[in-house]
Amino acid sequence: MPASDASATNVKLSCRGLWKVFGEGTRRFLDRHDLESRDGPPGTAELAAAGLIGAVRDATLEVHDGEVFVIMGLSGSGKSTILRCLSRLIEPTAGELLFEGRDLLAASEAELTEIRRHKMGMVFQHFALLPHLDVLRNVAFPLEVQGVERARREARALEVIELVGLKGREGYFPRELSGGQQQRVGIARSLAAEPDVWFLDEPFSALDPLIRREMQDEFIRLQRVLAKTIVFITHDFDEAIRLADRIAIMKDGAIVQIGTPEQLVTRPATEYVAEFTQDVARAKVLSVRSVMVPGPIPNEVAGELPAAARIAEVAHRVVRAERPFAVVEADGRRVGLLERDAVLEVLAPPDRGAKAAP
Repeated sequence: MPASDASATNVKLSCRGLWKVFGEGTRRFLDRHDLESRDGPPGTAELAAAGLIGAVRDATLEVHDGEVFVIMGLSGSGKSTILRCLSRLIEPTAGELLFEGRDLLAASEAELTEIRRHKMGMVFQHFALLPHLDVLRNVAFPLEVQGVERARREARALEVIELVGLKGREGYFPRELSGGQQQRVGIARSLAAEPDVWFLDEPFSALDPLIRREMQDEFIRLQRVLAKTIVFITHDFDEAIRLADRIAIMKDGAIVQIGTPEQLVTRPATEYVAEFTQDVARAKVLSVRSVMVPGPIPNEVAGELPAAARIAEVAHRVVRAERPFAVVEADGRRVGLLERDAVLEVLAPPDRGAKAAP
């Protein structure tokens, strides 16, 4: 998916200096520390010494309107906790949280309930479908909770059921559906209320690999149609690469780097990020723009390639062609050449572990 231009989009959801600390005496501990001091906030060792767990530590991020923002990390890194803080399913310990410019931490329970019902959609790893309701009534359930009259809510439910590819199964019960179909019902239910922000917490991780790939394809299709603002949690970097505009990598409750997939792979900010991304197939991440030769374009070229395309998408054409390709930006400008050797270098990079010959 194309990386979004942060400068050209509005911030939909953001947090600054967000903390979620578990354990007794949390408030007393934090009161003794200046979380914005020049010496930096307390680390994991200091928290552990006080018998506390810093599930989210000093997290700052912005999610822009219409982008897919993926938060990823290993188990226990804090990615699911920060998602629940962003939606206020759990209360942050400290920090700022803004939704559409509004202080979400200042919202009352009644206001928060209304925001969740009308502005936020959520999909989790476990489908949590109501077993006694068929597909139509499962999908319509959030609208029923809102008090939408039956004809309207069922009409809307039928729309999203068709959108996720389940038309004809409206009368099926969850037990009569495959795992992938059940997840589609969960997705349809979360979309029924037309949320402004869509939270997905490892929604495909419980699925078999083939079904998971199918659901990723479905997710990409839906996003092209709906252009939702999405916060997506995963521990799978390949999945993140396929889906994300930008990615935040977490470690021990802290965000260590935010960037496009290409930025994380080519310019890792820390050794941890470098290790995290070292086995990623670079052809899936690197754009044509990143490996082209800028400058004038000769008259004789094999054709044109979009600058934003991934190398994996165009490699077969470039490798087989006798001439280089012109690289074209979205506005039609020719900005450089993509040559065969540059593509081969991405497909078969030098062995990092190999020693130079004497």
